[in-house]
Amino acid sequence: MAETVLVTTHDLPLAGELRAGFRHAGYRVELFTASEDVPGVDEPVLLVFTGGADADAGVRQAGQASRLGIPVFAVVGSGRAKTPPADVTLAFARPVDVEEIVLVGTRAIERKRLRRATGIVGETDAMIEVLERVVQIAPVDATVLVTGESGTGKELVARGIHALSRRRHKSFIPVNVAALSETLLESELFGHEKGAFTGAIDARRGLFELANGGTIFLDEIGEMPPQTQTKLLRVLEQQEFHRVGGQKLIRVNVRILAATNQHLQHLVVSGDFRKDLYYRLNVLTIVLPPLRHRRDDIPLLVDAFIREAGERHDRGPFRGISGDAMDILVRHRWPGNVRELRNLIESMVVLAPGRQIRAEDIPDDVRSGEGTLALVPATPGRPRRGEGSADTLRPQLEFIFRTMMEMKVDIEDLRREFEAFQAEEHGSEPSAEIVYERPAGAVAPGPGEVAARARVQSGAEAGEALHADVEIVAESGEDPEAPSAPDPDAPDPRAEVADDSGAVAYRPGMTLDDMEREVIVSVLESVEWNRRQAAELLGIGERTLYRKVKKYGLQEGGGEAA
Repeated sequence: MAETVLVTTHDLPLAGELRAGFRHAGYRVELFTASEDVPGVDEPVLLVFTGGADADAGVRQAGQASRLGIPVFAVVGSGRAKTPPADVTLAFARPVDVEEIVLVGTRAIERKRLRRATGIVGETDAMIEVLERVVQIAPVDATVLVTGESGTGKELVARGIHALSRRRHKSFIPVNVAALSETLLESELFGHEKGAFTGAIDARRGLFELANGGTIFLDEIGEMPPQTQTKLLRVLEQQEFHRVGGQKLIRVNVRILAATNQHLQHLVVSGDFRKDLYYRLNVLTIVLPPLRHRRDDIPLLVDAFIREAGERHDRGPFRGISGDAMDILVRHRWPGNVRELRNLIESMVVLAPGRQIRAEDIPDDVRSGEGTLALVPATPGRPRRGEGSADTLRPQLEFIFRTMMEMKVDIEDLRREFEAFQAEEHGSEPSAEIVYERPAGAVAPGPGEVAARARVQSGAEAGEALHADVEIVAESGEDPEAPSAPDPDAPDPRAEVADDSGAVAYRPGMTLDDMEREVIVSVLESVEWNRRQAAELLGIGERTLYRKVKKYGLQEGGGEAA
């Protein structure tokens, strides 16, 4: 049976449009009046007030829907701020766009379904973005790399992707790569034949064979030894492998999800992770924020963990946590992230049954802000190669090297954040200037040699520029600055923004908004204005694309909306 969307008839014409929109999206729709209670239908997934939720009846209905655990939308009067009233999830100011309400409502329903399937909890923008990305990439079979600090819930995200995929009725097999020794890992993943090694008294199927048709989740992929990386690369490319000690080629149909709390780019640079495997794994990426970056989710997580721990340990009614205690939990940095919070809540439920948790019940290290793990000076990890090998870096040099690589990788992110900050503070668009400098006395470079150095300056105002030096490497023996005779028949590159191939070119005087607009138009035209496909190609959420289409006033055909 289809899921049901409830719509009030405060504004009957709007209710009719919403009914048509949600029915087109595949939902049943039931209308009811302001004087009625929320209908007791099977599987209600959303309630939409077409006339606000300010009246007593509306407040009562919103409370009923909230207790059912479904999102509540309200259409409020024109000119009013989109601040949701009590028990209302989201408010829309008039005039409303029915298509937007249907799109946002569909996404809210899918996130709710995902939370039920995986246990992921979160309403902050960062977590909504994660959930939307899971919903977006789950139907395809591409490889996904999930990154984030330890304890942020990477396996829950992987389970959510599997639960929403076409493989959900097949096996989901998680593997902690770091928990298996180098000699055991290959046998566990790919199986072995009888007599392949000492103790192999019989042939054994590996986890890839057991996951055939389903999904395998490789946690802590950065800990995988080089020999196993080579074999995994072949599985990713050809979906085939040999068992340990075997000669028969085994073919499988498995979707691979991987996760890590390390910077794989750094491991690639240091030679501990294959570059080709990194690019093969990093087809689609989901980055999980640490708990300290989504503090508004902490009360929701606390409530969920209290219910979970109470049911698991068969405790009586839990009277909750005082306001002072909750403030302490929200302010804490949580170096162990969600896992640390879950363990703390479980201990409080067990040790303080039948009464409210107060601030003095919270452990001293959390109240003091030190955390369960005190901050210590950073030390380099142990070398991956044998300690006695000639190519092992000394620990001090390895630490310095990794630090420098991290600075190199992060400089671009810092530049973008700085530009965004300037644009917000000064109300101006970020700008960039590239100045090319040839080395003194340089001649035409050969392949692989430095042809020029580019100094990138960016900033909204003078004196606030951020500089970055980049070396330009020549791909051939030709001098990149050698003048070339202009082709009289060549079209003027400034005449058009996009050519017949769909490529978007820069034209003097264009702003970043102009470039973004032309890119969006080009992608939309390439998929015949299918917004879902365009959002996937652009790597953004469908709701984000919808807002940008409205911002630039775009309509099918490339023109601007009236």
